[in-house]
Amino acid sequence: MSTPAAGGRPSAPAKAPSLDELRDQERRLVLPHFTHDDAWTLGTLLVELARERGAPVAVDIRRGGQQLFHAALPGSTPDNDAWIDRKRRVVERYQCSSLQVGTRFRAKGTTFEDSSRLDPDTYAAHGGAFPLAVEGAGVVGTVVVSGLPQIEDHALVVAALERFIAA
Repeated sequence: MSTPAAGGRPSAPAKAPSLDELRDQERRLVLPHFTHDDAWTLGTLLVELARERGAPVAVDIRRGGQQLFHAALPGSTPDNDAWIDRKRRVVERYQCSSLQVGTRFRAKGTTFEDSSRLDPDTYAAHGGAFPLAVEGAGVVGTVVVSGLPQIEDHALVVAALERFIAA
């Protein structure tokens, strides 16, 4: 499925990253620290990237059990918030991206929904949720985007984290 690119034209469908690529992203995208101010900076960066792409997404950033940032852009709906919660729970449980979890199940010839034994109304192993890992501390939170096809949700989060770390 493609989504409109800036200017309203459909973009090419995003290519799904391999399991090795997903693992590499998580190894590379480790933060030196993660504060309330960092959440604001990362969240506003995600909103800017989404607006540049005309993406109708909701964005959520949490550290531990505390929501530090949330934004819903035009075109997003309350369903996006429900997807955010379901994808975030997958990251919290598995300590890796929601796309990696879903990809691992597909690599085994099954699906998360069929084989995880977890309630699909509570957990969704669809792309768009990524662990916020801090050097020396491990996973301390999550960053989640919902509103695009799952590969594009994931790619938007990765692009923002790459820019955030490079800044």
